Amino acid sequence: MLLKALRVGLGQLIVLGDAVSRPRPQRRSAQGQLAVKQAAAQLSLYQFRACPFCVKTRRALHRLNVPMTLQDVKKDPLARERLLAGGGKVKVPCLLIQEAGQARWLYESNAIIAYLEQRFAGVV
Repeated sequence: MLLKALRVGLGQLIVLGDAVSRPRPQRRSAQGQLAVKQAAAQLSLYQFRACPFCVKTRRALHRLNVPMTLQDVKKDPLARERLLAGGGKVKVPCLLIQEAGQARWLYESNAIIAYLEQRFAGVV
């Protein structure tokens, strides 16, 4: 019971720390931001709100100014089932990439951030 309370408290501190120290979003032209928004419509991030690796990934999304659908696997049992059925395991963060009728599940925050950087950092 004490460990759960400690874990919840630490999770809230992580979320609060993220909120007060969030990086500035990348600035783009209106046309560039529209292109990013359209490309991001094919992506979904499966995550837990207070997971430190998920916070790291969401900070990268914010910094890159990529609007994305977030699926909270802890609060949404259907999202959890989709993650397990599609990705094969309930592990977060996980990025669902849907391209050309194919679904690809990308795990690990560093791999997700590298993908996002490669795909969106150069859009102006």
